[in-house]
Amino acid sequence: MKKAILILTFSAFTAITFAQKQTFDLATYTPPKGWKKEVVDVAVGYSIINKKDASWCQIAIYKSLPSKGSIELDFDSEWQMLVINRYKAKAPTLVNETQEADGWKIKAGGGSFMFNKKNAIAMLTTFSGYNTCFSILATCNNEKYIVDIQNFIASLELNNPVKNEEKVVATDKPENNSLVIGSWGKSNSVSQLYNRYGTYSYNKQQYTFNTNGTYSFLGKNYSEDYAETILIKETGDYSMNGNVLTITPKTSVIESWSKKNGADNYHQLKSRQKRALENASYQAQMDGKNLILSTSKETTRDGRFSNGNYYSFGPPETFTAIKLPGQ
Repeated sequence: MKKAILILTFSAFTAITFAQKQTFDLATYTPPKGWKKEVVDVAVGYSIINKKDASWCQIAIYKSLPSKGSIELDFDSEWQMLVINRYKAKAPTLVNETQEADGWKIKAGGGSFMFNKKNAIAMLTTFSGYNTCFSILATCNNEKYIVDIQNFIASLELNNPVKNEEKVVATDKPENNSLVIGSWGKSNSVSQLYNRYGTYSYNKQQYTFNTNGTYSFLGKNYSEDYAETILIKETGDYSMNGNVLTITPKTSVIESWSKKNGADNYHQLKSRQKRALENASYQAQMDGKNLILSTSKETTRDGRFSNGNYYSFGPPETFTAIKLPGQ
């Protein structure tokens, strides 16, 4: 198993050209043929199940986050969030030497865990560079999938986020509200890509800017581990002055809802209370189809920065809209 884990980073930039490439966030890759694809706001994953021998494997690319300052800190944080918290695993038993390529530092490690009373393995590869990090997590219960995992990692081509930041800075300033009008969404984190292997959870935010100068904001925090779902609802006014977006909330509440049968739904309203109104100003720009809101410090409403000192919100086709109770 040690050889299989170590080869992940050694072959990380070897091209595979026999299948069509796809892109998610900073990674362009070749998906495994015949595997089921599933997408959530901050991850894309592929899975396969063999009913004959009860074997399975899943591979997931997670959206980039701000780096914690080093590849060691980034890898340890990702292992804690993606492996220990989800699978109740321990520290990795095998960790390779850090590799470097094209401005990225790469660290891979693996370990075992129990799933349905059977042995399984987790292999995490973390990429750290340009003040950014992201990870690929592969889990399986049969070593026959190691080759598929190796081929997936070997197909990776990494984009440089610094180029994206430069493109944002060069964007022309908007002259009116038309830049932000519409719905925009993002998700901060997800601790499990699939509902079939471990705990599923997500934390997402969504803005809708109307033509009449009003806005609405929704935030939702859901986890299978929690008895209640948290829903934030806010409304107010906004204005644009050049490329400065100013948000002035008028109402903001946080609600706690019970879940029927533990599923992602709204069963009964358990509590409802007002939230502190948080005025904020952002530098608003476009990066491709994404709305970029830059500010000097993180806001309570928006959560963690997407990267650097800004939030990246995608258009409707890039996220699943938050549903309200009764919808």
